[in-house]
Amino acid sequence: MHNGIKKIALIGPESSGKTTLCMELAAHFRTSWVPEFARDYISSINRKYTLDDIEHCAHEQIKSENELKRSANRLLFCDTELIVAKVWCEDVFKTTPGWIEEMIETHRYDLFLLTLPDIPFQQDDVRENPHRRGFFFDWYKRELEARKFNYEIIGGKGEERFSNALMAINKVFPEFLKNIPQ
Repeated sequence: MHNGIKKIALIGPESSGKTTLCMELAAHFRTSWVPEFARDYISSINRKYTLDDIEHCAHEQIKSENELKRSANRLLFCDTELIVAKVWCEDVFKTTPGWIEEMIETHRYDLFLLTLPDIPFQQDDVRENPHRRGFFFDWYKRELEARKFNYEIIGGKGEERFSNALMAINKVFPEFLKNIPQ
């Protein structure tokens, strides 16, 4: 528990519905959500990103999360977290800064929603891996399991995906969510 706020991180490969799900869940539970800082940042730099850029994005993500936690209503939905930064660093630059590894262990979440890449890929300016979504899904799952983090896999299309996320949250926090307005 983090000052009474349960933190739920969405993690998964590109174009697997994390942002949409984050917004829908936050609206449903009348609370805050933390957008993915890297999306806007990477699309705005007009050059190939560097390891320093990934580190900057990771710092800003945590900063945004800490700020938005203050306005959250019992739950805070996070549209990424540091395992994503770690995997991004390792995949592109073959290294991960030590502080990111440390923060994964100390900056904890109460639940991870791991999104399946079972919806169509939608290309945009920052997405790079349309044919590697299964590869990244498996990598994120291994990272969560190696750390024994609490996670639920979320799949389905449209309303079914949202319903599956709600069921996962209710399964993990049945008593906690009883009194949240639906």
